[in-house]
Amino acid sequence: MKLRNVMLFASLLVAIGATAQVKKSVSVLGDSYSTFEGFITPATNEMWYYEETRDNTDVDDVSQTWWWRFIKENGYKLCINNSWSGSTISYYGYAGNDYSERSFIRRMNNLGNPDLIFIFGGTNDSWAGAPMGEFKYERLRQDDFFSYRPALAFLLSQMQKRYPNVELVFLINDGLREELVSSTKTICNHYGVTYIQLKDIDKKNGHPTIKGMGQIAQQIKDAMGENKSN
Repeated sequence: MKLRNVMLFASLLVAIGATAQVKKSVSVLGDSYSTFEGFITPATNEMWYYEETRDNTDVDDVSQTWWWRFIKENGYKLCINNSWSGSTISYYGYAGNDYSERSFIRRMNNLGNPDLIFIFGGTNDSWAGAPMGEFKYERLRQDDFFSYRPALAFLLSQMQKRYPNVELVFLINDGLREELVSSTKTICNHYGVTYIQLKDIDKKNGHPTIKGMGQIAQQIKDAMGENKSN
């Protein structure tokens, strides 16, 4: 009887140890800042960062991206990176074109089953001059999604329903329109979604360089209170 108890206890310790070693997974819903050739789902999404050297950036290896660095340095694993270059949170795109197909709203359900989701958007909404619209949290319709505030409200509310018990973290780029930044913070606060305001990111052609990617990863790490592994 005692031997059986010992064996059960040993099995329990093994199970606990195995559970403790399971790495939490991260998904990314983003725009060009989070793309990299060969690491995006679906692969048909438009890219900004590629393996071959390009004049518009010095980033040419996936290990240089902000999300890869954060995941590697903090013991996570990648679930799905659904990022699309030029994408907007709202349906309003450049020159007033309909960007609904590539919008964050259309892609938010395709992020797998992660423990943590980074939402890194709003940059193209700012650059494209998307209308802000009103702070609206109920009875949202398709027409509302051509304005930033109701589009973001819908995005966050639906993601909280789609991914219960999953931590959502919204990354706010630096250098964006102040009205859009303040609106993003207000809406995140309304839904209790954590946001991280990035600062002084090194960029080339408006996009993070290798140095800038490292700055993003470090600022996220600091904001989330991650223990340094180095």
